[in-house]
Amino acid sequence: MLLVLENEVDRDKRYFVPEITRHLPEYRVHDVAHGDVPAVADLVDLVDGVVLSGSTAGVYESSDYPWMDDLRYLVSDLVAHELPTLGVCFGHQLVNDALGGTVEHRGLTAELVDVDFADDPLFEGVASTVPMVHGDHVTDLGDGMEPIASADYYPFPASRHENAPLWTVQYHPEFTDRLLPRIAADFDWQGSRDFSAVSVERTFANFVRLAGSGV
Repeated sequence: MLLVLENEVDRDKRYFVPEITRHLPEYRVHDVAHGDVPAVADLVDLVDGVVLSGSTAGVYESSDYPWMDDLRYLVSDLVAHELPTLGVCFGHQLVNDALGGTVEHRGLTAELVDVDFADDPLFEGVASTVPMVHGDHVTDLGDGMEPIASADYYPFPASRHENAPLWTVQYHPEFTDRLLPRIAADFDWQGSRDFSAVSVERTFANFVRLAGSGV
C-alpha cells in the first residue's frame, strides 16, 4: 500500500490527488495541508512507499502554513528509514528544501516541455514530453540529491537521493489529457493541447514497482 500526502491548500484545486490515486493499486490519503501529518515510525511496517503531492502553496510560506515544518521533519525521517518516496511538483520542491536545497519563485510555466531523462528506472516508458504547471523552481538541490533530468529552462526538473529510495519530479505524473480542461481553466495553459506523446502516468507504475521491490 502507498501513502499519499495531500499538500494542496486551496480546496478548489484539490483534484490532483484523486487523479494520483487512480494510478495506484492500493493507497491511503493523509490531508497534510490541514494538519494530518503522519509519523514515520507508524508507517514503516504498514506502507510500501509515500507520494508527496503538489500544492499551490510555496515552500517559503511556512509562516502561513506551519504544517510545512512538520513535513520537512517527515522527509528527513523518510530518508533515514529508507522508505521509498516520490515527491511531485511541490513535493519535489519541499523534499529538496527539507534537505538543505533552495527554491525560488520564477513565474508560471504551464505548458508541455521537453526534458532529457537520465537512465533511471523511474522513467521507464515515460516519454520526454511532460506537462509542467509550476511557478517555483528548485535552484539548488538538497544534500544527497542528484539531478536525473534536465530542461532548457530548468536544470533540476527531477532528482534522486544518492542513497535512499527517494525520487522527485517537477512534472505532474497524474496530469494526462483527462485533467487538461480543468487545469487549462484554472491556470494560464500555453501552447499545445495534444497529449498524444505524453505518458507521464507511467511514472506511478514504475514507482509502485520500485517501492514493492524493497529498493
